[in-house]
Amino acid sequence: MKHLVVVAAAAAALAGCAQDQSELRAWMEQVRASTPPVEERIDPPKRFEPFRYDNVAQIDPFSAEKLAVVFETLQTRPGAGLKPDLNRRREVLEGYPLDTIRMVGHLENGRQKHALLQVDAVVYQARVGNYAGQNFGVITRISETEVLLRELVQDAAGDWVERQSALRLQEGSSK
Repeated sequence: MKHLVVVAAAAAALAGCAQDQSELRAWMEQVRASTPPVEERIDPPKRFEPFRYDNVAQIDPFSAEKLAVVFETLQTRPGAGLKPDLNRRREVLEGYPLDTIRMVGHLENGRQKHALLQVDAVVYQARVGNYAGQNFGVITRISETEVLLRELVQDAAGDWVERQSALRLQEGSSK
């Protein structure tokens, strides 16, 4: 008996789906008739004219030979002599970007000054001559409120140039 009631309810529900949809179709036809078609003209695509590189006296800008010539001129021109020492042993603070290193204090023992530099939850002691940051930054001066660094970075031409940076004392803020 229970199954018969369920089957009868399902049949009634399906019968409701098969109702006359002529009203809906009439409304859709009315909307189609009253909506003007969009007639936007699209310009035809521009004709592509290929460029033939015929200057055989010059080096093809897309060849590997061009890179070799540029590399050769970089090797032969006298530079300022600035370049990082890539053969020296890297220090711990060189593994971190300079913006993640915070100065949290300083120590002074006679003439020797040490900066307390924090990375994450670890505090390191650094003195003049130590390296910090990922741009070959060497500490040049330590005061009570800041650490001055000289970094070596490459400019657009590939030459090494010096850049001055500073880490200032972070008072009262802990991460």
